Amino acid sequence: MSATASSISITRPDDFHLHVRDGAGLRSVAPLSADVFKRAIIMPNLKQPVVRTAQALEYKRSIMEALPKHSDFEPLMTLYLTDKTAPEEVQAAKEAGIVAFKLYPAGATTNSDSGVTDVARCLPTLNAMAEAGMLLLVHGEVTSPEVDVFDREMVFIETVLRPLLEQLPNLKVVLEHITTQQAVEFVESAPANIAASITPQHMLFNRNALFQGGLQPHAYCLPVLKREKHRQAVFTAATNGNPKFFLGTDSAPHARETKEASCGCAGIFSAPIALQLYAQLFEDAGKLENLEGFSSFHGADFYGLPRNSDRIKLLRESWQVPGSYPYADTNVVPLLAEKMLRWRVARP
Repeated sequence: MSATASSISITRPDDFHLHVRDGAGLRSVAPLSADVFKRAIIMPNLKQPVVRTAQALEYKRSIMEALPKHSDFEPLMTLYLTDKTAPEEVQAAKEAGIVAFKLYPAGATTNSDSGVTDVARCLPTLNAMAEAGMLLLVHGEVTSPEVDVFDREMVFIETVLRPLLEQLPNLKVVLEHITTQQAVEFVESAPANIAASITPQHMLFNRNALFQGGLQPHAYCLPVLKREKHRQAVFTAATNGNPKFFLGTDSAPHARETKEASCGCAGIFSAPIALQLYAQLFEDAGKLENLEGFSSFHGADFYGLPRNSDRIKLLRESWQVPGSYPYADTNVVPLLAEKMLRWRVARP
């Protein structure tokens, strides 16, 4: 990275955790990610989950059709792991260029009702993944009603992930959108085949943000925000230069009326502001020199992808985040709506 007082230039980043939905919503939000990121890992939890290779390839075509004509954005596709995913699907997926399978514990988050009910049911498929070098992306929460929602990640690590890795020590795993000190310590102490993605909201907010000035639906995501000590641990993990941690926005658009509802949806839409916010957070930590590794190198290296060759420039110029962005026939409220940021993406 080259830097001056007024600008920074970094290798163009990738987003290693992105939701772009489908239909008209997809056409609204996909160009916003493509405007900044070169590649993105596309989540498969549509209303009809993407469980087969053919579905993933069709979904990729839909994403490409939603992009501006001359966009060079590359969606990297994943498959939704279920209790019934056959081991044979692993090789078919790998041959088709699918990069990973996503493990959602059943009921853990948006459109996860078809997720895994018991990891033991998936062991033959997970073993095939380990043998093929296929990545497993994990939404690391248990869903047992007796477990406190703020403890779900910690309990998942101890009761599901550690035992799984004892059985399959070569399985390559990304623990996604980590939120706790325990998750940071687990990844730091784990072998090289374990890494984690980190969102801007889990670096920025603790759980007080959910309740300041009343219940705040646009601060609600899953995994839910945690105590301040956990935010600090995640913030430090992201900014300290450790290659096990990398950028994954988990940008998850929901129409305003489905967030501001009696049972609001979980998800924070950050795609248009994520890189600018990460830059601000890294600067706050005094670690702006580590932004390029976190956003552009660590994830690509872990996934075995070539690093991007083009660059993106950020200018130190204050600007106000819009109050909303168009989304299908309605709108979506972004993270930090109407707040000021001090870094802006330079346009040609």
